[in-house]
Amino acid sequence: MVAQTPQPVRETAILTADNLVKHYPGAAVRALDQLTLCVPEGRIFGLLGPNGAGKTTAVSICSTLMKPTSGNLLIMGKKPSEHRRAIRAAIGLAPQDIALYDALSSRENLSYFGRMYGLKGDRLRQRVAACLAAVGLESQADQPVGTFSGGMKRRANLAAAVIHEPRLLFLDEPTVGVDAQSRALIMDLLAGMKQDGTSMVYTTHYMEEAEALCDTVAIMDAGRIIAEGAPADLLERHPSADSLGALFLELTGRTLRD
Repeated sequence: MVAQTPQPVRETAILTADNLVKHYPGAAVRALDQLTLCVPEGRIFGLLGPNGAGKTTAVSICSTLMKPTSGNLLIMGKKPSEHRRAIRAAIGLAPQDIALYDALSSRENLSYFGRMYGLKGDRLRQRVAACLAAVGLESQADQPVGTFSGGMKRRANLAAAVIHEPRLLFLDEPTVGVDAQSRALIMDLLAGMKQDGTSMVYTTHYMEEAEALCDTVAIMDAGRIIAEGAPADLLERHPSADSLGALFLELTGRTLRD
């Protein structure tokens, strides 16, 4: 009997973007220029790029907050234009700007966002308690968010994004400006969520985070992906770079971006 060659397992895509273009009115260049990417279910996909590369625009479009000028987008096999409500119920977003109400406590913020996602009663209370514990804010649960440190606000921001246990989570610079302890907690939490099957799109300027957390990274510049692959594979293909940070500078240059 002839032994059969094992066939590679095909991963199911939770998000696919095909030739996305975003041209803001009056802008001289496109924010996204035929961006194409695929996020397999249960994986973390990192988007890296200098300021102005198009990362936040890509996240805004892929999380259904913004419509592209052209191109196609599928989330869980559905078109946002036809299934926006169902898609939004299954995704979470931790934006770069803190999206919390300063006058409300973290418990009140999480309860508010949980109700927006249809949680109520015991289920809502359980999820609020679990998320507060996960981000280390149990003892500050009833303090106004406006009194929090930067790291505490980032952790509360993440808790609000996952209150409804999304299948797909978008994280736009989730650790910017936080202390080392908050960063470690956030990284551990995201690694645990990945083990539980949550898919993620992750943007960051911290190359060590991308190397540690992401299954695949895509380096963007000028609205396009210029390199993509597993961090180790990218470094193998570019032997002149000894780290992801060095490769990033090699591909995007050292010119300052404003």
